[in-house]
Amino acid sequence: MPVQRLNDGTLVLHRKFGPLPVQMIARPRAASATHLMDTARSLTSRGPVILAPDSPMRLHSNGALPLVSPSSVAGLDLRPDTDSLMAGLHQKWRNRLKHAQRQDLCITRQNMPDDAGHWLLQADSLQQTRRRYRSWPIALTLAYGRENRGQSKLFTAFWGREPVAAILILRHGVQASYHIGHSRASGRITSAHTLLMWSVICWCKTKGIEHLELGTLDTEEGQGLARFKLGTGAQTRRLGGTWVWWPPFSHALRPIARWDNRLMGNS
Repeated sequence: MPVQRLNDGTLVLHRKFGPLPVQMIARPRAASATHLMDTARSLTSRGPVILAPDSPMRLHSNGALPLVSPSSVAGLDLRPDTDSLMAGLHQKWRNRLKHAQRQDLCITRQNMPDDAGHWLLQADSLQQTRRRYRSWPIALTLAYGRENRGQSKLFTAFWGREPVAAILILRHGVQASYHIGHSRASGRITSAHTLLMWSVICWCKTKGIEHLELGTLDTEEGQGLARFKLGTGAQTRRLGGTWVWWPPFSHALRPIARWDNRLMGNS
């Protein structure tokens, strides 16, 4: 999937569905809906543009149709000192951390190996199949590491010689994202994932990272993972949903878009 970087740093993904070209602006940090639409208009495309803003925006007045209602993500502010971050942990989360620290776990950190057969990637792929959701393909995860040397960091917890849990984070400037995490049965017994996450938080602090995004929150089918993320003291933030905008039809679709705007939680 070809990627284009605009002058302001916005990334645009290009893809074709048969003869139809489609471009996607994914989570741009546009200052306003006007700024985002100006960016969309600057693209030379005969096909539709998919817009997925980083924050809620009223795009219906420009004829953009809502496709997917907004999800929420958990984000942790890493600017406070380590003692303040520790104090911000939920009590149960802190208890699991103390439990993990008594289990003789060994935590390692390395650049993510360029290996499609790595156990973490395979475990995540299997989990996606079992739970019927989709994330980045393995090839894209590995490509990020190749193109951004030293920015794809793998944290692994070993119990003896056995890797029992792992977390992969991706760095981008003064921010980082929790990309993949998995814990085996022995990892759950030892609360290894909790110790790994605290190790990630402390390491990010030493590297001057100011914000750690922990991914989307699924409070229906992923309540346990949502509690784990929020237990770090992370705050919930709402994204802007997904819209489609096709210039030749934007004027005609404007009335429908305005009516459908309720799907995006906008008044």
